[in-house]
Amino acid sequence: MELFKEFIFEAAHRLPHVPAGHKCGRLHGHSFRVGLHIEGPVDAHTGWVRDFSEIKAIFKPLYERLDHNYLNEIPGLENPTSEVLAQWIWRELKPLLPELCKVRIHETCTSGCEYRGD
Repeated sequence: MELFKEFIFEAAHRLPHVPAGHKCGRLHGHSFRVGLHIEGPVDAHTGWVRDFSEIKAIFKPLYERLDHNYLNEIPGLENPTSEVLAQWIWRELKPLLPELCKVRIHETCTSGCEYRGD
């Protein structure tokens, strides 16, 4: 069974490696939506794979580092593309959330990426 918990955070960034004059090279912000997907068996007693509140608690320290911050200043996010952000979240969370099977990032309503680990 696969389940997910989504989070929304506001953050500013700029992409330092885009061609000169590219709009994403300028400082701008997004309402990022992050989907954390976990996979595992449904527990016969509880009826769930994992309590959503546990996922929220595990993600909370990362959320606090990301929300209303400048992503480029966070170690590991110096080039904060959606792809880099998804990989960074995976590396930070996988040791704490071993059932993690996918990180989904929405940078805008219509654009984003999914990362399923290395």
